[in-house]
Amino acid sequence: MELKEVIERFKAHQKKMRAYWHALGLLSYDSRTTAPKGSSKGLGPTLEVLSEASYKLSVDEGFVADIDTLMAHKEELDDLTRREAEHLYKEISRMRKIPMEEYVAYEVVRNESETVWHQAKAENNYALFEPYLDKVIDYERRFARYYAPDKPVYDTLLDNYEEGMTTQVLDGYFAQVREKLVPLIHKVAASPVNIREDFTTRSFPIWKQRMVSDYLMDVLTIDKSYCAIGETEHPFTTEFSKYDVRITTNYKETSMASNIFSVIHEGGHALYELNMGEDLTGSVLAGGTSMGIHESQSRFFENYIGRSREFVNYIFPKLQEVFPEQLGDVSAEEFYLAVNKSAPSLIRTEADELTYSLHILIRYELEKQIISGELTAKDLPAAWNKLYEEYLGVCPPDDSQGVLQDVHWSSGGFGYFPSYSIGSAYGAQMLAQMERELDVWGLVAKGNLAPIVGWLTERIYRYGSARKPAEVLDNCVHAPFDPRYYLDYLEKKYTEIYQL
Repeated sequence: MELKEVIERFKAHQKKMRAYWHALGLLSYDSRTTAPKGSSKGLGPTLEVLSEASYKLSVDEGFVADIDTLMAHKEELDDLTRREAEHLYKEISRMRKIPMEEYVAYEVVRNESETVWHQAKAENNYALFEPYLDKVIDYERRFARYYAPDKPVYDTLLDNYEEGMTTQVLDGYFAQVREKLVPLIHKVAASPVNIREDFTTRSFPIWKQRMVSDYLMDVLTIDKSYCAIGETEHPFTTEFSKYDVRITTNYKETSMASNIFSVIHEGGHALYELNMGEDLTGSVLAGGTSMGIHESQSRFFENYIGRSREFVNYIFPKLQEVFPEQLGDVSAEEFYLAVNKSAPSLIRTEADELTYSLHILIRYELEKQIISGELTAKDLPAAWNKLYEEYLGVCPPDDSQGVLQDVHWSSGGFGYFPSYSIGSAYGAQMLAQMERELDVWGLVAKGNLAPIVGWLTERIYRYGSARKPAEVLDNCVHAPFDPRYYLDYLEKKYTEIYQL
């Protein structure tokens, strides 16, 4: 049989698989945005059917045989097809180790778990969620052992989100974070600098906040022909192709800044997907290479660009135009300082840049204990509260503001959280290189982000998953990962703001 025929079948099968992923993704997006609260009861059977069909496509014997053939002839393949074959070989090798009935059952459990999480958070009722979380944890442990029985379970879960990442690397990284940031946080807390923030909790009508969201998408160079914005409890971004990307936000009438930075954060994710190479359309490689690299983009735009003095100065006249009563007595500098104020807080998504990685450190330590069996779902609220007091000096008054605040664990996202902090560190290193090649802050001051997006497209976005995380970082900065850029950035910024 000619290799050309195998490649054609291989490509056609990928398109069929992506069609099922597309359908499942749309259902997931709908369930988290506009679907009625009770719709999960009807969604479960549909997910069961589609998940089973998707699983069968993934482990189809003919498809697997074609991948084996391609792997045996890797040197004869073009770069894209070779990387597709390698990617699917890894994914399908793991998928085949999971019994189909367990895979299908898990998809149903995940849907139920996330639905109950929403209810439990709204009602501050962790006991309602606990048995579902127990099931999810059990599945995650079991599947990781199927995948790599001789490998530490948590390392296997980390690899799901950041290929090549290990507990050993993260332990070293977070040790540096703890050593550098904890003393800095204490210095900031002791600073006499008083940052005005009375205006941040004024009433900002939501219909006007929606106008700001549209404006920010334009500034970010997001083409709204291919990217829509929705509303949900826990903002996220999902993509079905480079021509259909969905971001979400959560509007709070007395917290306009929360929406601003939610839109910019999710917009960073969207830019990655919208600027994917055309050659990746329909390919399994049409998506970000890892959660860490993806988060490097969301946090790059949210923090390094969005919270910069130059960006705030640029958008502030528009904010005053939309909210003349609320911001009429506020200067751009006061707004800049307010959105960069640092203080220990309870909610990760609303944490300032300086304390943010401690929120991630807490989740990282808890995840290691959960997966190792040192903690059970029942133990989590108390363990969570203890670490918040230890690292941030605050204690959640209830579980909705504590252990129930994040959606990730409800859908099995163990190993995901470290990506947020690692992504921030990647972003700082990328920014340092970008500053050597572009007049970054001159561009931002003019609201001209197109050259910045172009720089990132050339080095990151267009490759999708065709390059591994370490390869993408090297393509950007021509050096291995170095967290000192991130830690030095935070020290410089907050030393200036708080006059340390």
